[in-house]
Amino acid sequence: MNALVARRAVLQAGAAAAGGLLLSLRLPGLARAAPGPASAAASGSASVSGAGFAPNAFIRIDRQGLVTLVMPNAEFGQGIWTSACMLIAEELEVGLDQVTPVAAPPDGASYTDPELGEQATGGSASIRGDWKRLRQAGATGRTMLVQAAANRWGVDPAGCTAARAVVTHGATGRTLGYGALADEAALLPVPKDVPLKPQSAFTLIGTSPRRLDTPAKVNGTAIFGIDVTMPGMGVGTVAACPVKGGRLRAFDEKAARAIKGVRDVVALDDVIAVIGDHMWAAKQGLQAANAQWDEGPNASIGMAQVIAGLDAASKTDGVVAKSHGDATAALDQAAKKLDVVYQLPFLSHAPMEPINTTIHVRPDGADLWVGTQVPVRAQATVAQETGLPIDKVSVHCQVIGGAFGRRLDVDSITQAARIARHVAYPVKLIWTREEDIQHDLYRPYYYDRITAGLDADGRIAAWSHRVTGSSVMARWAPPGMEMDGKLDPDAVEGAVETPYVFGAQKTEYVRHEPDTVTTAWWRGVGPTHNVFVVESVIDELAGLAGKDPVAFRRGLLAPDDKRARAVLDLVVEKSGWGAALPSGEGRGVALQVAFGTHMATVAHVAVGKQGEIRVKRVTVALDCGPVVNPDTIESQVQGGIIFGLTMALYSEITIENGRVLQSNFHDYRMLRINEAPMVDVHIVHNPDGSVGGIGETGTVAAAPALANAIFAATGRRLRRIPFATGQMSEA
Repeated sequence: MNALVARRAVLQAGAAAAGGLLLSLRLPGLARAAPGPASAAASGSASVSGAGFAPNAFIRIDRQGLVTLVMPNAEFGQGIWTSACMLIAEELEVGLDQVTPVAAPPDGASYTDPELGEQATGGSASIRGDWKRLRQAGATGRTMLVQAAANRWGVDPAGCTAARAVVTHGATGRTLGYGALADEAALLPVPKDVPLKPQSAFTLIGTSPRRLDTPAKVNGTAIFGIDVTMPGMGVGTVAACPVKGGRLRAFDEKAARAIKGVRDVVALDDVIAVIGDHMWAAKQGLQAANAQWDEGPNASIGMAQVIAGLDAASKTDGVVAKSHGDATAALDQAAKKLDVVYQLPFLSHAPMEPINTTIHVRPDGADLWVGTQVPVRAQATVAQETGLPIDKVSVHCQVIGGAFGRRLDVDSITQAARIARHVAYPVKLIWTREEDIQHDLYRPYYYDRITAGLDADGRIAAWSHRVTGSSVMARWAPPGMEMDGKLDPDAVEGAVETPYVFGAQKTEYVRHEPDTVTTAWWRGVGPTHNVFVVESVIDELAGLAGKDPVAFRRGLLAPDDKRARAVLDLVVEKSGWGAALPSGEGRGVALQVAFGTHMATVAHVAVGKQGEIRVKRVTVALDCGPVVNPDTIESQVQGGIIFGLTMALYSEITIENGRVLQSNFHDYRMLRINEAPMVDVHIVHNPDGSVGGIGETGTVAAAPALANAIFAATGRRLRRIPFATGQMSEA
């Protein structure tokens, strides 16, 4: 996702009736894309409940010295809770072992991500949004605590220091813990423009401490959404029409209720749920219900019609996202030309933890236990579906077992709220893996046309790129659309701005929506599509010019683009680029600037005589600006590469008779352990650079580096993902 809006952060503090220090960051005037009224906390007042501070704070310190850090970002394996805690703890002067992270409740006034424009986790935006605001929160808290100690001692605060939640007066050696100072600090005025530490003074940021979430995940005490249990809870599973737009026509309620353990059957116009004492009873009951569907107008649609529609749309003029020079005239005069079509399929998220929601709807309120990337939207949709005031809906955010953008949507929560209205007890609704994959919201199918021309010196004189596909932004956040609602900036991210200088450039977008599926954010959405296309075509042009792919790219970089040049040079060095390889093996390179991070990647592959593809090694060099946690960066890139290789080799959602054919990991397969390559990650430390994101960069890089390596190994250019579908024999 592109950054929709950024806002100035304002620090606030308030005294707690129960005693202690409360700090929060407000982002005033920030409009949310989510439906429903604004949170009560939008007023910015600091309020307190009997259980502690109200949810509009990042930092909570009680009289016993317990430091609680309220995490604005959802944790779904990416390590953001540890990194975010590091940012606050560095400036607050506490150790990671002294803090307890907790999930933030829905509160857009306090927890809106400045990169995304609402309380959401996604778009590789967390550290970019948190880098300054969380450090400011920590620095302000430390300053107030030191001032409180100085006031009690009657000394100059300049003579006091803080470390590990203790303030020390240097001249006398007197000490006071943060807990003893919390009440007094909360009464102080909030200082403005507190200076942050210079990076040379960091003791925590830039290190690789043990992750805070690891012990609970190892010992089994971590509670994911699917683990939630409540007294009297029922467990249900659902079936929706296999064809988008279809309706429930008939079902056998008597047969479902005859299954031992079945409690209730809830049938709505587009979904049926069977609720039992446990999941097995619910599954058996749903099967016995034998739902029959009126499949509606999309029941005859298949992939041929989907692709034909995209092809036809791609031949029409689109909205111009970027234009400089006269690309048409330059193409007419080009010494050599390339005219190609690239295609990328619908993709499912397929997280390890399938979709699930636990909800209890009562006349006076509702409680929701769920793993979500958008808690404000989750709260709002339950309020809307139940008719409850929004402040009567409590959201308990759970650790998430994989998201990849799927939990940026609340369709399953909406469905759960509709079902839960019909039962009096708490119910946990779990989608089976088959339901999850076949009723996912999918990464768009993209159909790209690129025409490019070389001048007599083998440089790119003209570049014309027309992107055709669905718009996620138009559905998910309409205010994010540009050019009077005609341009989806995410759909062209990575195509509009590239690392290269073209003689003339025209980049267009044609919006074309499929009838059979709903599209959604998927790990890296725009760049995972566009960088694959751009970097593949750059390689094709290098071949047309008779130049080495790395040398060709170096020649296209702006002279002052030191960051792109540095990562390209480093990956060449570390990957052994140019060294001889056996027959059937090749190296491919990809260069990208995505999510604010500069990254170069080299894949080394071997292709067998029958076209079987084996990735032997992937080497990555990246510059994301300041480094918070090197281990997290390495892990995120490695995981992203594996995710991206899976997509490039195997991932594809196809449609026949209006329904998704894939249903589980046997036909929507993952890269297996024995297929996973060594992934070497090399970080260019650039403390003065702009802060870049990491979560999706590996996914972006995998497909183009792999495609270019396959070409180097075989001379075959693959322009359609996935690769391991017989294309090697077709090429």
